[in-house]
Amino acid sequence: MRELTYAQALREAITEEMDRNPNIILLGEDIGVYGGVFKVTEGLLARYGPERVRETPISEAGFVGAAVGLAMTGKHPMPELMFADFAWVAADQIFNQAAKMRYMSGGRVKVPMVIRTQQGGGRGNAAQHSQSLETIFTHIPGLKVVLPATPYDAKGLLKSAFREENPIVFVEHKLLYATRGPVPEEEYTIPLGQAEIKRAGDDVTLVSLSRTVLHALEAAEEMAQEGVSVEAIDLRCTVPMDLETILESVRKTNRLVVAHESHRRLGIGAEIAALVQEHAFDHLDAPIERVGAMDVPIPYSQPLESQVLPGVDHILEAIRRVIV
Repeated sequence: MRELTYAQALREAITEEMDRNPNIILLGEDIGVYGGVFKVTEGLLARYGPERVRETPISEAGFVGAAVGLAMTGKHPMPELMFADFAWVAADQIFNQAAKMRYMSGGRVKVPMVIRTQQGGGRGNAAQHSQSLETIFTHIPGLKVVLPATPYDAKGLLKSAFREENPIVFVEHKLLYATRGPVPEEEYTIPLGQAEIKRAGDDVTLVSLSRTVLHALEAAEEMAQEGVSVEAIDLRCTVPMDLETILESVRKTNRLVVAHESHRRLGIGAEIAALVQEHAFDHLDAPIERVGAMDVPIPYSQPLESQVLPGVDHILEAIRRVIV
C-alpha cells in the first residue's frame, strides 16, 4: 500500500470531499496562496478558486462566526484555526453559537461545519502556541471532537467529519504532519466515536490519543521486551467516546493507564478514569494511572518543555506502577 504523510492524507480527504460536495467552503488565515501554516491546504486555491478557498483577515471571531452563518444557511464550511490556542478568540462563536444552535432551535437549524485546528507542544512554540485543548472542546455539549494519530485515521475521520450535520472540532498535532503511514487509494471512511486497538495485549490497558499514541506504542514495545503485554487503544474521538472498547479491555487486563499531552489536571484521563471506576471497578487490580503534561504553561525552552510534556518514559513509569 502507498504511504502518505499525515498532511498529504488530510489534503487528499479535503480534496475528495470538496469534489463530492460543492457546498464545502474553506476559510482561514494564509490557507490560500501560502497553503496553510503546515501546508495542508497547499494547491487548493488554484484548484477551487477564491470563492471556495477564502483567505481571511486575522480575526478568528470574524471568520468562525461567518462559518457558523454559512453552515446555518446551507453551506458546509471548514474554518481553520492556525493554532488551537486561538480558539479562545472565537470562543463565543464555537461554544455558544455553533455548539448550541441545533439544540436551541429544536433541530430546525443544523450547523454542519468542521473546525480544523492543530495543537500540542514539542516545537518550542511557547505557552500561547503549544496548548492541548481537547478537554475544553469535549466539555461543551453540541460539539464532536476528533483527534487522529495516523495518516490513515486522519483521512478517514476527516471524510466522515465532512459528512456530519453537526459542528466538528478536528484537532491535529503539529508534530504529526510529517509522519508517514499507509493510506489506501480506494474510498474509505472511519466512523466517528470508534476507538481502535492499535496493539493487542493481556496485562495492561493503555489508552491514548493524538501524538501520544506514538509514545504509547513505543512504550508497549519496550514493555514487551520485559514480558509485559500492553493493549494500546487509540481513542480517536473524545466526543463521541468509545467507552465500551475501553471497558472490554480493562475487564480483560484488569489494569488501566491513560496518557495524553494535555494538562493532567481535569484532562480527558480524569474523565476516563472516573468512567472506568463507575463501570468496571470490580475488575481493577490496581489504581488507575494518569499520564499528562505538568500543570504549568508550556515553556519555550526546549529542555524545560521536554520536562513538562509527557513522553515514553512517563508512560513506562506508569505501566510499571500498575503491574507491581
